[in-house]
Amino acid sequence: MAEIIQKDGTWAFDGDAVRLTPGRDKNIGVLRRTLGELVVPLGALAGVSFEQGKKSGRLRLRLRDGADPLLHATGGRLAEPHDPYQLTVESDRYGVAEYFADEVRNALLLDGVSPDPVAEYLLSGPAVPVAASAGDGTASFDGEQVRLEWNWKTEDAKAAAGARSIPVTEITAVEWQPAAGLENGHLRFTVRGAPVTAPPKYDPNAVELWGFKKDPLMALVAAAVQARLPHPSAPAAATDVRPGPPQLTKAPAAEEDHDALLRRLRELGELHRSGVLTDEEFTLAKQAVLRRM
Repeated sequence: MAEIIQKDGTWAFDGDAVRLTPGRDKNIGVLRRTLGELVVPLGALAGVSFEQGKKSGRLRLRLRDGADPLLHATGGRLAEPHDPYQLTVESDRYGVAEYFADEVRNALLLDGVSPDPVAEYLLSGPAVPVAASAGDGTASFDGEQVRLEWNWKTEDAKAAAGARSIPVTEITAVEWQPAAGLENGHLRFTVRGAPVTAPPKYDPNAVELWGFKKDPLMALVAAAVQARLPHPSAPAAATDVRPGPPQLTKAPAAEEDHDALLRRLRELGELHRSGVLTDEEFTLAKQAVLRRM
């Protein structure tokens, strides 16, 4: 068991999963606070890093592509206060952070977890129902349909069409884009048979975002919908099938060539000689690699 407790949050690793719990610090973003505790299975991880700074450092988890619907829907555009996969570490806990990162790395190595993309979501996404109000409207999702409602700031022609209810079976894509500089952001749903031609301000299937505090909450709606769409790696024909709840299954391991396995054996030997791996751990890990050769 490895654990690091900071004002920014608590990360705990039990060998099978990393449990991420946001702290109570005022600098923690509204998305992290609302998302709450997050459990990331070891098989969803591609790596972990720790970066030291003069006053504070940062632990970062790197997930395998396609493992998390939140990361897919936001396209890696979550700002630092809202990113659940970053933890600010105080300088007097650098040693603990390095130990935590080493424990996760060793587990990834021993379990032979591939950093390659996965074919199914390994995280389930935010719980439903979920709703958020920001920009020119409110978006809610109950697991079956998305509902978009407008406020007094909505452009007249868009508001005149009234509230919209979109069955998830008619949605082919979802995107959350934060406001940046002079460019507004959006939460946009691509609907079957309705090509995207209008900017979010006029698009009845999009909420326009202006860079205010609650904008990141729209990413939770995007992630909840994304989790119920066919996985991005699924064949195109799968988009015509009614999606069910995401299955937490482990993606098949990528084929490893002979040279890669030899490199892994050398890495295990170095870890054993340096004392990171015990005799028993080294023997088990070596046997697992040899079985693949």
